[in-house]
Amino acid sequence: MERSGALPDRLVRGFRVRKSHGMPGFGLTLGFTVCYLSLIVLIPLSMLFFRVAELTPQVFWDIITDPRTVAAYRLSLSTAFIAAMFNTVLGLIVAWVLVRYEFPGKRIFDGLIDLPFALPTAVAGIALTALYAPTGMLGRIFALAGIRTAYSPVGIIIALTFIGLPFVVRMVQPVLEETDIGVEEAAASLGANRWLTFRRVLFPEIVPALLMGFTLAFARGLGEYGSVIFIAGNMPLRTEITPLLIMIKLEQYDYAGASAIALVFLVISFTLLLLINWLERKQSGSLSAG
Repeated sequence: MERSGALPDRLVRGFRVRKSHGMPGFGLTLGFTVCYLSLIVLIPLSMLFFRVAELTPQVFWDIITDPRTVAAYRLSLSTAFIAAMFNTVLGLIVAWVLVRYEFPGKRIFDGLIDLPFALPTAVAGIALTALYAPTGMLGRIFALAGIRTAYSPVGIIIALTFIGLPFVVRMVQPVLEETDIGVEEAAASLGANRWLTFRRVLFPEIVPALLMGFTLAFARGLGEYGSVIFIAGNMPLRTEITPLLIMIKLEQYDYAGASAIALVFLVISFTLLLLINWLERKQSGSLSAG
């Protein structure tokens, strides 16, 4: 006989089966997620393939290997990468100052970090162009040193740095806030100086956040359009970014050509982002194992 206080085996088995299904409503939420991604992301992107299918292989190859197209790819990828690298360093410094120091106007300064999120990109482009043009306040100073900022790749990097900085700051800032100060004090009590403490204790903790911030800034830079077209100068083979070249093709009603350029740029960008995410997971795994 079973004990009166024990559950029947049938109920126990049923409880175990229900428990293995995970969170309640998983099937409904999964279906909603797949439907949402299909309508917003997958189906629109699939139209690129249908447009490109209208082209013959030779025409498609001629479009994506055109010197103007290759130059636009090279410029977009290189400037986005350099700007993301700058943002990684600058974002770490800004996040460190906001977390570790108290100074007048700190809340205002902290709020200004998110300004590129709220500011229309076209407005940012006009403001940066006026500031860094050869006759602008800062552009005049750089011109005296022989550095051309606006209407050059340098201007594109400046614009992409401006719009990508908040991604790094907001990724690193919470990690620094959650870091235990006692660990730093323990390292100092063992004779470690500030640089050694940062390099051996703090930096490994913020590396995953830095990589994620770099990825977000790099991805934003690849597709940025509004803040770049004003300061770039838009000279073919020199300062013409890929999104602008796609827009030019669309204005010429060359939808298949625009789709071909967009498809190749999408594949390149997605591959690079996958590689960066893989490196981030590998770094996070090695830190967890250590």
